[in-house]
Amino acid sequence: MKFILGKKLGMSQIFKEDGTVIPVTVIEAEPNMITQIKTKEKDGYEAVQVGVGLKKKTNKPKFSKEFNLENKGTKARGKASTTLGDLQLAVGQKIDLSIFSEGDVVKISGLSKGKGFQGVVKRHGFSGMPFSHGHHHVLRHGGSIGQRFPQHTLKGMRMAGRMGGVRATTRGLKVVKVDAENNLIAVKGAVPGHKGGLVIVQTQSR
Repeated sequence: MKFILGKKLGMSQIFKEDGTVIPVTVIEAEPNMITQIKTKEKDGYEAVQVGVGLKKKTNKPKFSKEFNLENKGTKARGKASTTLGDLQLAVGQKIDLSIFSEGDVVKISGLSKGKGFQGVVKRHGFSGMPFSHGHHHVLRHGGSIGQRFPQHTLKGMRMAGRMGGVRATTRGLKVVKVDAENNLIAVKGAVPGHKGGLVIVQTQSR
């Protein structure tokens, strides 16, 4: 499995040679550094921790003892390593966009746009009340939320509430273009989150 952390820049278009227009989302993915590798023997589960970007000032180490983030840059220690699919990973190793290629099918996760407190029509797609026969000021109401028994609102009832701002994943996206030199990757379709939001790009089985 290939994976990388990136930043959503926004949407654009790519024109093919035959004139076909492909809507794409452009993601900036700087090289990620592996900061820690968790193992079953030591941590009880297997995982890979990665970091991206550079923090100018730190008072305490932000990662494991094997990896120390200093003011001037990054410094890796230790010899922990693991194998993830076809990738041989080690602490301090960098992952860049060169591992991806055009035609790869990926899934992208991110924090969806927060839309605040919304009603049932926008939040759940309710059709609302009829527009005739004496209805007044109830066009976008939710209607009845229960019955005589069990005399309380059932758990999971679709009602008005806060919408968005949750982790969302879009699957089946195809990589259209990879520009490893400029740390840019273009994916066909829309991606969760707002411009500048952090996203996770990882391959999925077809």
